[in-house]
Amino acid sequence: MNLTSNSFKDGDYLGQEHILAADYGFGCGGGNKSPHLKWEGAPAGTKSFALMCFDPDAPTGSGFWHWVVVNIPPGVTELPLDAGNPAGGKLPAGALQVRTDFGKPGYGGPCPPQGDHPHRYLFTVHAVSMDKLPVTADTAAAVVGFYLNFNTLAKASLMGLYKR
Repeated sequence: MNLTSNSFKDGDYLGQEHILAADYGFGCGGGNKSPHLKWEGAPAGTKSFALMCFDPDAPTGSGFWHWVVVNIPPGVTELPLDAGNPAGGKLPAGALQVRTDFGKPGYGGPCPPQGDHPHRYLFTVHAVSMDKLPVTADTAAAVVGFYLNFNTLAKASLMGLYKR
Protein backbone atom coordinates (compact mmCIF):
# COMPACT_ATOMS: atom_id res chain seq x y z
CA MET A 1 0.00 0.00 0.00
CA ASN A 2 1.02 3.61 -0.48
CA LEU A 3 -0.20 6.75 1.35
CA THR A 4 0.28 10.28 -0.02
CA SER A 5 -1.02 13.77 0.67
CA ASN A 6 -1.56 17.01 -1.23
CA SER A 7 -1.08 18.78 2.13
CA PHE A 8 2.49 17.65 2.94
CA LYS A 9 5.24 15.30 1.79
CA ASP A 10 6.57 12.45 3.91
CA GLY A 11 9.06 13.86 6.42
CA ASP A 12 8.05 17.51 5.88
CA TYR A 13 6.82 19.93 8.53
CA LEU A 14 3.06 20.28 8.76
CA GLY A 15 1.64 23.69 7.82
CA GLN A 16 -0.09 25.99 10.27
CA GLU A 17 -3.55 25.04 8.95
CA HIS A 18 -3.03 21.52 10.41
CA ILE A 19 -1.84 22.68 13.86
CA LEU A 20 -4.13 22.57 16.90
CA ALA A 21 -6.50 25.52 17.28
CA ALA A 22 -6.18 27.96 20.20
CA ASP A 23 -9.55 26.99 21.67
CA TYR A 24 -8.11 23.63 22.82
CA GLY A 25 -6.09 25.47 25.49
CA PHE A 26 -2.63 24.05 24.77
CA GLY A 27 -1.16 27.32 23.49
CA CYS A 28 -1.21 26.70 19.74
CA GLY A 29 -3.12 28.80 17.25
CA GLY A 30 -3.46 26.76 14.09
CA GLY A 31 -6.34 25.96 11.79
CA ASN A 32 -6.84 22.42 13.16
CA LYS A 33 -7.67 21.00 9.71
CA SER A 34 -6.80 17.38 9.04
CA PRO A 35 -4.61 17.00 5.96
CA HIS A 36 -5.72 15.58 2.64
CA LEU A 37 -4.80 11.87 2.45
CA LYS A 38 -4.92 9.42 -0.45
CA TRP A 39 -4.02 5.75 -0.59
CA GLU A 40 -3.67 3.00 -3.18
CA GLY A 41 -2.66 -0.62 -3.45
CA ALA A 42 -5.01 -2.20 -0.92
CA PRO A 43 -4.88 -5.99 -1.05
CA ALA A 44 -7.70 -8.28 -2.12
CA GLY A 45 -10.05 -8.97 0.77
CA THR A 46 -10.03 -5.41 2.08
CA LYS A 47 -13.49 -4.78 3.56
CA SER A 48 -12.86 -1.34 5.11
CA PHE A 49 -10.11 1.11 5.99
CA ALA A 50 -9.02 2.75 9.22
CA LEU A 51 -6.90 5.86 9.56
CA MET A 52 -4.97 6.91 12.65
CA CYS A 53 -2.66 9.79 13.52
CA PHE A 54 -0.24 9.16 16.40
CA ASP A 55 2.55 11.21 18.02
CA PRO A 56 5.07 8.75 19.52
CA ASP A 57 7.14 11.69 20.86
CA ALA A 58 4.47 13.16 23.16
CA PRO A 59 5.74 13.44 26.74
CA THR A 60 3.07 11.10 28.12
CA GLY A 61 4.90 7.79 28.41
CA SER A 62 2.49 6.31 25.88
CA GLY A 63 2.41 8.76 22.95
CA PHE A 64 -0.68 10.70 21.89
CA TRP A 65 -3.53 9.79 19.51
CA HIS A 66 -4.56 12.81 17.40
CA TRP A 67 -7.07 11.23 15.00
CA VAL A 68 -8.85 7.89 14.69
CA VAL A 69 -11.29 7.02 11.87
CA VAL A 70 -12.65 3.50 11.32
CA ASN A 71 -15.13 1.74 9.05
CA ILE A 72 -14.16 3.75 5.97
CA PRO A 73 -15.88 1.93 3.07
CA PRO A 74 -13.60 -0.19 0.85
CA GLY A 75 -14.33 1.90 -2.26
CA VAL A 76 -12.99 5.06 -0.62
CA THR A 77 -9.30 5.80 -1.22
CA GLU A 78 -9.07 9.47 -0.26
CA LEU A 79 -10.06 11.85 2.52
CA PRO A 80 -10.27 15.57 1.69
CA LEU A 81 -8.70 18.43 3.62
CA ASP A 82 -10.56 18.94 6.95
CA ALA A 83 -12.32 15.54 6.82
CA GLY A 84 -11.56 15.24 10.54
CA ASN A 85 -13.85 18.14 11.46
CA PRO A 86 -16.81 16.45 13.22
CA ALA A 87 -19.15 19.22 12.03
CA GLY A 88 -17.81 19.34 8.47
CA GLY A 89 -19.64 16.40 6.88
CA LYS A 90 -16.60 15.48 4.75
CA LEU A 91 -16.18 11.87 5.92
CA PRO A 92 -17.71 9.17 3.71
CA ALA A 93 -21.00 7.61 4.80
CA GLY A 94 -20.42 4.83 7.31
CA ALA A 95 -17.05 6.10 8.54
CA LEU A 96 -16.78 6.65 12.30
CA GLN A 97 -14.46 9.01 14.15
CA VAL A 98 -13.38 7.60 17.50
CA ARG A 99 -12.26 9.38 20.68
CA THR A 100 -8.70 10.68 20.59
CA ASP A 101 -6.44 11.57 23.51
CA PHE A 102 -8.11 14.99 23.51
CA GLY A 103 -11.15 13.14 24.90
CA LYS A 104 -13.48 13.40 21.92
CA PRO A 105 -13.78 12.20 18.32
CA GLY A 106 -12.35 14.27 15.47
CA TYR A 107 -8.98 15.55 14.36
CA GLY A 108 -6.86 17.38 16.92
CA GLY A 109 -3.72 18.85 15.38
CA PRO A 110 -0.14 18.89 16.65
CA CYS A 111 0.81 21.10 19.58
CA PRO A 112 4.00 19.79 21.23
CA PRO A 113 5.49 21.55 24.25
CA GLN A 114 7.22 24.86 23.52
CA GLY A 115 10.95 24.31 22.86
CA ASP A 116 10.68 20.51 22.61
CA HIS A 117 12.35 18.64 19.75
CA PRO A 118 10.38 18.14 16.51
CA HIS A 119 7.60 15.63 17.07
CA ARG A 120 6.66 12.97 14.51
CA TYR A 121 3.01 12.70 13.49
CA LEU A 122 2.40 9.30 11.91
CA PHE A 123 -0.64 9.11 9.66
CA THR A 124 -1.32 5.42 9.01
CA VAL A 125 -4.01 3.88 6.83
CA HIS A 126 -4.96 0.25 7.50
CA ALA A 127 -6.63 -2.10 5.01
CA VAL A 128 -8.99 -4.01 7.30
CA SER A 129 -10.41 -7.52 6.87
CA MET A 130 -13.68 -6.57 8.63
CA ASP A 131 -16.59 -4.48 7.31
CA LYS A 132 -16.90 -2.71 10.66
CA LEU A 133 -14.78 -2.76 13.78
CA PRO A 134 -16.88 -3.41 16.91
CA VAL A 135 -16.25 0.05 18.38
CA THR A 136 -18.18 3.23 19.16
CA ALA A 137 -17.29 6.91 19.02
CA ASP A 138 -16.26 6.67 22.69
CA THR A 139 -13.90 3.68 22.31
CA ALA A 140 -10.29 4.38 23.31
CA ALA A 141 -7.72 4.57 20.50
CA ALA A 142 -5.72 1.76 22.15
CA VAL A 143 -8.73 -0.57 21.82
CA VAL A 144 -9.04 0.35 18.13
CA GLY A 145 -5.33 -0.42 17.80
CA PHE A 146 -5.92 -3.82 19.41
CA TYR A 147 -8.59 -4.72 16.84
CA LEU A 148 -6.42 -3.42 14.00
CA ASN A 149 -3.48 -5.51 15.18
CA PHE A 150 -5.47 -8.66 14.44
CA ASN A 151 -7.45 -7.49 11.39
CA THR A 152 -5.05 -5.43 9.24
CA LEU A 153 -4.19 -6.90 5.85
CA ALA A 154 -1.75 -4.12 4.91
CA LYS A 155 -0.91 -0.60 6.01
CA ALA A 156 0.98 2.48 4.88
CA SER A 157 2.23 5.52 6.77
CA LEU A 158 3.14 9.12 6.09
CA MET A 159 5.10 11.20 8.63
CA GLY A 160 4.67 14.89 9.26
CA LEU A 161 6.78 16.92 11.68
CA TYR A 162 6.07 19.87 13.93
CA LYS A 163 8.04 21.89 16.48
CA ARG A 164 7.21 25.06 18.42
